[in-house]
Amino acid sequence: MKVLIIGSGAREHAMAWAASQSPRVERVYAAPGNGGTAMMQGKVENVALKAVDLDGLLAFARREQIDLTVVGPEQPLEAGLVDLFREAGMKIVGPTKAAARLESSKVFAKDFMRRHRIPTAGYHVFRSKEEALSYLDGLSSGSWPQVLKASGLCGGKGVIIAPDVETARSAVHEMFDDRIFGSAADEVVVEDFLTGEEASVFALTDGTSYRLFLPAQDHKRIGEGDTGKNTGGMGAYAPAPLVTPEVMWTVEERIIRPTLDGMKAEGCPFTGFLYVGLMIDGGEPSVVEYNARLGDPETQVVLPLLKSDFVDALMASVSGELWDADFEMHPGSAATVVMASGGYPDSYPTGLPVTIDPSLSSMPECTLFHAGTAYADGRLTTAGGRVFSVTAMGPTLKESLEAAYRGVGTIDFEGAVFRRDIGARAL
Repeated sequence: MKVLIIGSGAREHAMAWAASQSPRVERVYAAPGNGGTAMMQGKVENVALKAVDLDGLLAFARREQIDLTVVGPEQPLEAGLVDLFREAGMKIVGPTKAAARLESSKVFAKDFMRRHRIPTAGYHVFRSKEEALSYLDGLSSGSWPQVLKASGLCGGKGVIIAPDVETARSAVHEMFDDRIFGSAADEVVVEDFLTGEEASVFALTDGTSYRLFLPAQDHKRIGEGDTGKNTGGMGAYAPAPLVTPEVMWTVEERIIRPTLDGMKAEGCPFTGFLYVGLMIDGGEPSVVEYNARLGDPETQVVLPLLKSDFVDALMASVSGELWDADFEMHPGSAATVVMASGGYPDSYPTGLPVTIDPSLSSMPECTLFHAGTAYADGRLTTAGGRVFSVTAMGPTLKESLEAAYRGVGTIDFEGAVFRRDIGARAL
């Protein structure tokens, strides 16, 4: 069978890698893919189509008789790619445009959780600067910090944690006046600040049944010790010890099942990958956010830990038979360390040559997933803020982290930055 993976990051490279290992798959196309998928031998081929070129993607899928399409990023989901493919009779993994509102509209998600009594932070929604400022000015001194979120998609960067009213007022002006998040901040959610520790739980679902990947924990800040600006993610590991079996049971009973039941009851069943970003305090989980797809860099640790055939599970999900699919995990742990361009998450150079020591290929415990790279004429160069996701597996988290950092040591490009404390909290 032929599989089409949509997207260009390390998440999509990991998906292409996992799909290519299925014995039933003869060809994997990555649209547009990256330098890593371009360098894969055998089954994988890049296609020069952007993830938001809905008509072009459908035309390609029809022409090549693609058997299964898998959506990586959120933008094509918000644009309705799943609806388009389904109307054309094509099999695709992902939620419809209506269901993807769990990610594309934080207002929808918060109101949905309120309707279905799913634990989350208290919140208020504002559609004007004046209303937001009036609310913030009226808060007592004990109400801080507060969290301000642009309702729409912002590439993971639409959140501001305000420790005091002055910071919050400044954030409101930046959102409504300076339009730092564009139309994504036409609606702004102001939330109570949740205490605890964050974790990520991912489910593959056919709208009714679901199967869980191992829980993960990522590192959002650019600096060690969780300092500096938020990024798309600088590393991750799985399974996260924070998510004990008891916590996972609570997550299923109070969050995942009510979410799937609620979406079905409201006429837009959620299918594909459901990401639940959690804050866990004293064993009690609350939802920080939903995503309508797998996370990055968490995908780079949860997929290598999936022992069962990835494509078999995906096909079962689109045919409504997920309840009967194998979904077995490898024992042990996986960790990934993100290598980024100097200057990220602000401005950064691209086109820098990359050198990978041949010794990396003799490390079977390591898998290198490309994020922002380009490959042409035998030359690999940087092409993004996050450049690589160096993943390793091991019997323990300590061993997987040590192996991942050994892999990092084989890669060189000018100005490369990475955190040296991935997994430190769990250790």
